[in-house]
Amino acid sequence: MAAVAGSNIVAFKSAAISRKFGDRKAGHFRHQWSPVSVQPRPCVGLQSRRSSSFASSGVRAQVATVEQTSAETAQKVEAPVVIVTGASRGIGKAVALTLGKAGCKVLVNYARSSKEAEEVCKEIEEYGGQALTFGGDVSKEADVESMIKTAIDAWGTVDILINNAGITRDTLLMRMKKSQWQDVIDLNLTGVFLCTQAAAKIMMKKRKGKIINIASVVGLVGNVGQANYSAAKAGVIGLTKTVAKEYASRNINVNAIAPGFIASDMTAKLSDDIEKKILETIPLGRYGQPEEVAGLVEFLALNPAANYITGQVLTIDGGMVM
Repeated sequence: MAAVAGSNIVAFKSAAISRKFGDRKAGHFRHQWSPVSVQPRPCVGLQSRRSSSFASSGVRAQVATVEQTSAETAQKVEAPVVIVTGASRGIGKAVALTLGKAGCKVLVNYARSSKEAEEVCKEIEEYGGQALTFGGDVSKEADVESMIKTAIDAWGTVDILINNAGITRDTLLMRMKKSQWQDVIDLNLTGVFLCTQAAAKIMMKKRKGKIINIASVVGLVGNVGQANYSAAKAGVIGLTKTVAKEYASRNINVNAIAPGFIASDMTAKLSDDIEKKILETIPLGRYGQPEEVAGLVEFLALNPAANYITGQVLTIDGGMVM
């Protein structure tokens, strides 16, 4: 159960066109063809009305074209640039797809699963979005710097960072090797630190940004056999609150999401007995879905209603921790 908890808890737009332009053009034609002070000449009058109609129609078409072009340009400019770490599968994949379908430009980070990451990008592009992959270990400073540079080179900035990458090395404390401890701390905690520090430098210059860390309920309550994972996720929660305070004056929101048991390939392999015991600890009596976690991420990242939320840890666990 400890291994399951670790793996699954982790895996867990018209821009305004100046109407002054349209009014000026329309007014110009109305003045040019105004019947005032003109002697009644049916044919001339008819010709004037026709010309005015054609001219007005032309202006309306011109304005409509400009409005559409400007709207498309504004949409391109305003599309947020998002980095999602550990985005080739599970919660990370669901987050990348959800934000990509919402119109974001998404950098899909992965460590080893390049084929899966490419599939995520392909799916985003099929929905008309933009995406690219980046293979790198977020626990390594050079890889993180290269990842940020890749996003900036492609899209010019970084607006949103989703720290999702994580691993488990579960075993009881008495049997835990230092390498098992260090591997988890390095990726799950130090990786969040490195990515946050690098992305925040870009956000500070713009005085705007969103950072969302995928923590875990075990960072709140602990879990047998996961001293390393629990410590790392508790560290992510503490880091989230501190960074939220440090960057609030720069209009950067920093929050954490703590998933509970989220359905994945691993939960599908559990025996009936183990699954029953797990579900008994969840009031809603079911596993969460990656898309549910992604929906919460989307709200915090893109919804204006979330702009006053920072430094919070939002659990999404079916009521397991309350």
